[in-house]
Amino acid sequence: MGNDGEPPVVARFRALASELAAIVGPDRVLSDSYSLSLYSYDGGADAAPADLVVIPEDGAQLALVMAAVGRAGAALVPRGGGTGLAGAVIPCEGGVTISFARLRRIISVQPEHLTARVEGGVVNLQLGRAVAPFGLQFAPDPSSQAASTIGGNMAMNAGGPHTLAYGVTANHILGMRLFLADGEAVELGGLAPDAPGYDLTSLVVGSEGTMGVAAEIQVRLIPRPEAVRTMVAMFAGIEQCAGCVGAIIQSGVIPAALEMMDNNTIRAIEAATHAGYPVEAAAVLLIELEGILEAVETGLESVIQTCATAGAIELKVARSDSERAGLWKARKEAGGAMGRLAPNYYVMDGVVPRNTLPQVLAAVERIAAEHELKVATLLHAGDGNIHPALLFDSDEPDAIDRVRAAGAEILQVCLDYGGSITGEHGIGVEKLDVVRRMFSDDDLAIMLRVRDVFDPHRRCNPGKLFPTPGRCIELHGRSLIEAHW
Repeated sequence: MGNDGEPPVVARFRALASELAAIVGPDRVLSDSYSLSLYSYDGGADAAPADLVVIPEDGAQLALVMAAVGRAGAALVPRGGGTGLAGAVIPCEGGVTISFARLRRIISVQPEHLTARVEGGVVNLQLGRAVAPFGLQFAPDPSSQAASTIGGNMAMNAGGPHTLAYGVTANHILGMRLFLADGEAVELGGLAPDAPGYDLTSLVVGSEGTMGVAAEIQVRLIPRPEAVRTMVAMFAGIEQCAGCVGAIIQSGVIPAALEMMDNNTIRAIEAATHAGYPVEAAAVLLIELEGILEAVETGLESVIQTCATAGAIELKVARSDSERAGLWKARKEAGGAMGRLAPNYYVMDGVVPRNTLPQVLAAVERIAAEHELKVATLLHAGDGNIHPALLFDSDEPDAIDRVRAAGAEILQVCLDYGGSITGEHGIGVEKLDVVRRMFSDDDLAIMLRVRDVFDPHRRCNPGKLFPTPGRCIELHGRSLIEAHW
């Protein structure tokens, strides 16, 4: 027992809470059950509470917080906007959740270098609006960009609709100030391109917070395009729509974005937004071209011809910026609109080669039907990133088991067709049980050795990304999903 008769674990966190309160102030250290419950989940299906939540004000406080947590030997979980979909910010081994809610400063914008430096809690859309007056943009634009943070985008290597032309977040991170588990700060990368030595910046991007906590991030900016044209191509069949994706790429035109939605998704977003999507279509492609005006117009003509040849039953080109914005607003609010189709939904995330999309989508429909589930599928089709949403009612006794089984089979299909078990949502806790299908024990052992260089005691976001023994595995085996639903 502790000095005051409490169990040792309780006593340890009570002492740590006092130490953290001295750093950030008592009102920014949360330990009551209600507050802890608010930080126990993200946008996915799993949930587990931390022992403490701390909200530092700036990088100096963050360093002191991490040092204090390190001395206590506690696990730490960095948390941005909480919009992730794989449980990567779930504190399933307890410990301390470090919220980036106040670390939202844009430190500098350097248009002459096409770069900006931001704190990890800066919201994606916030950065975009800040650099727009310079004629610049931050290219990654996940659908959650109005709430997701740059630190979270970096941790999960988020993608988004414009990945086809601009790449994922990793392509736009130049460097960072990374705090290690003991609070030590290290600078990775920088403004100079192609520096010699190992590319440690790219190593940390996508590591899901398991190597440290990025306090400041140096991002790459790009000029805003001269011209943008957006169109919707409507198809009577999913296979024709999926086949058109490869046909557009093969034609030599690389759109900035090439999104696909099936009929269930179309009906949901149209009921929610009235953006003008055709509810009678089996599937649609949302296609956007960017660049020099003459090239965009030429490319648009080519895409229209390709879509017609592929069997599009109708083509609609946005006539104004507001119409274009409406189409994109509907697409990016698709997740919220799914509630119109079922009480609950479970979003999957996989990647397959573009030329396999027709077969993969057919397999997704078959798997959902076999498990007596409906599915609404949307895709970043240009790079083969599929997001089937399995629709269900958690009040049905076996619904969760059917959803989990169907989800695992869908991920296996992605692997069978030469793809991956994640495109942008990450592994988190959601996919710990399927990681071994993609990586051998030797692969995982090497990755863990690399992680141990940064965090030898594995206190940074433990139980994520790798299927290592621990409470996360045990909890997930008992279905954390049930706790959330």
